[in-house]
Amino acid sequence: MLRGIIIVLLTVGVVGTGYWGYKEHQEKNAVLIRAENSYQRAFHDLAYEVDLLHDKIGTTLAMNSRSSLSPALADVWRLTSEARSDVGQLPLTLMPFNKTEEFLANIGDFSYRAAIRDLEKEPLNEQEYKTLQTLYSNAGNIQDELRKVQHLVLKNNLRWMDVEMALASNRDPADNTIIDGLKTVEKNVTSYSSTNFGPTFTSAQKNKKGGFEAQGKAISKDEAAKIAKSFLNLKGNEKVDVEKSGKGAKESFYSVKIKDEATNNEFYMDITGKGGYPIWVMNNREIKEQKVSLNDAGSKGLKFLKDHKFNNMELYDSSQYDNVGVFTYVVNENGVRIYPEAIQMKIALDDGSIVGFSAKEY
Repeated sequence: MLRGIIIVLLTVGVVGTGYWGYKEHQEKNAVLIRAENSYQRAFHDLAYEVDLLHDKIGTTLAMNSRSSLSPALADVWRLTSEARSDVGQLPLTLMPFNKTEEFLANIGDFSYRAAIRDLEKEPLNEQEYKTLQTLYSNAGNIQDELRKVQHLVLKNNLRWMDVEMALASNRDPADNTIIDGLKTVEKNVTSYSSTNFGPTFTSAQKNKKGGFEAQGKAISKDEAAKIAKSFLNLKGNEKVDVEKSGKGAKESFYSVKIKDEATNNEFYMDITGKGGYPIWVMNNREIKEQKVSLNDAGSKGLKFLKDHKFNNMELYDSSQYDNVGVFTYVVNENGVRIYPEAIQMKIALDDGSIVGFSAKEY
């Protein structure tokens, strides 16, 4: 009798353990698939944005009307900003890609400074037109290399998760096509660093901050979890998973996943290992029918930033896609907008909640 009971209990225990393991495996796979999809989307968006950037610079060179030139240059700036955002979403923390990001930033700053000045009184000079022609050629080379990588990724079903794990463990992946392709892009871009962007741009660059480096004391996993919940204004019994990433890199960070059991919403967030600063937030919940106007959502975003100590911010740009508002906020110091220090936010227009946040540039 006792033997039978023990067998039953052992059987139930084994089945229960197996089921728990299966559920954990399923959840882990779901996270990996979501991350892979996010990386794939960011890379293909990057290739698309560089295609558009190359075409838009070409269009700018062909323009004779100064009234049309300013909006075209502003579009070049916008596209470089979007391309940089896509680069920031790729798992390249441990792989040097800073020259490509710097090159895109330089194109953006050059086009922005040209776009905001009065081109009737101060038209583009010969050197600036030569710079545009050089940028057009360079953007075309980057476009070609990214297309090669994109073709091979699609043809061979290559996975970005393999790239991330290979970089993190300092080993070569089974197929290093993606890494080799991006290294080629970075190597080519390094040779573009001699591009003359003009004296005004050069002097401005000398005063620009260095690369991203968080300041402050190192935080623990528990502190990262508390910061994440506070930032998202979550006060319930949500399930929080925290993993440290960026091992061996100059900047480490915590990747946080929060699941709200009541609503089944999942939040993904990166927080700097030093200082505990939020880098980005994503909530891929279903957005319902619009009830909040774009204008009201922009005001909610500004209040959110102020509540979280992002001071002297103002709304610079807003747009709407389906039922989501996309906003860019910039720092305003003594009436001067600091455009490189921007924060992008996505706000759901059904209830005005934050579903996307990126402060890497800030």
